[in-house]
Amino acid sequence: MSSEERIIQNTEEDQAWADWLAPTRRNFIIGAGLTAAGLTAGNIEAEAQDAAANGLSFKPIVPPPDVGKSPWGYETIKELTPRPKNIRPGEEAGLPKAPRPYTDIKSYHAHFYFDEDSYEKAALVRKWSLERFPVELGNWNLEPRGPHVTPSFYFGFTNDLLPIIVPWLQLNSLGLTILLHPNTTDPRADHLYYTLWVNRSQPVNAYGMPKQAAVEKIFPNTKPTVKLEV
Repeated sequence: MSSEERIIQNTEEDQAWADWLAPTRRNFIIGAGLTAAGLTAGNIEAEAQDAAANGLSFKPIVPPPDVGKSPWGYETIKELTPRPKNIRPGEEAGLPKAPRPYTDIKSYHAHFYFDEDSYEKAALVRKWSLERFPVELGNWNLEPRGPHVTPSFYFGFTNDLLPIIVPWLQLNSLGLTILLHPNTTDPRADHLYYTLWVNRSQPVNAYGMPKQAAVEKIFPNTKPTVKLEV
C-alpha cells in the first residue's frame, strides 16, 4: 500500500469517527443512556426540586458569631514590625570573636520520638541499643516531657561512644526521628542549635530552657550483653 493510499484510508477512518461522534449523534447517545437509567434531564431537575422541598438539600451549619470585644483591642493593625532579639548562642552582640572549643561538650543525649504507630519500632531500637552500649537509660515518656513535644525515650552516653553510636543509629533507626544533642553549660542551645538529627527533624520547645546551667552528668546504668556487629 502506498503512502498516499494510507493517508486516504486514515482520512476515511477519521471521518467515520467524526461522523459517529458528531454533536447530534453524541446528544442522542447521551440522552438514550440517561433515559435507560431513568435519569433524563427533566427527571434530575425534578428530583432535585423534591429533595429541596423535603429539606434534604445540603445547607451548611455554622455556629453563631461570638458577641463581645477583642481582648487585643482594635489598634493591632497599626503596630510596627519589630526585630526580635538575637538568641543564637555566641551572636547576641554580633558574630563571635572565636569558636567554642569542642571540649565544652561533656556528653551526649539521644532522644527517640515515636507515636501509637511506631512504638514497636521504638521498643526494638531501645532493646538493641541497651544490648550493645553502656548508656544511661531514662524512662518511657508516653506524653510530652520537657522540651520534647511527642512521646519519647532517651539515653545518655559519653563522648568516646559518639563515633560508634551515631553511625549505628543512622543504620538502625528503623525510620524513627532521633535527636542527638551535646551536653554543655547552655541547655537551650544544646537542644536548639547544637543538634544532630537522624531522619526527619521535628519541633523542640526548648526556648524556655535556661541559657546557663551545670552540665548534666552521665552515669551508665546498662551493660552490653551482645557483641557489636562489625
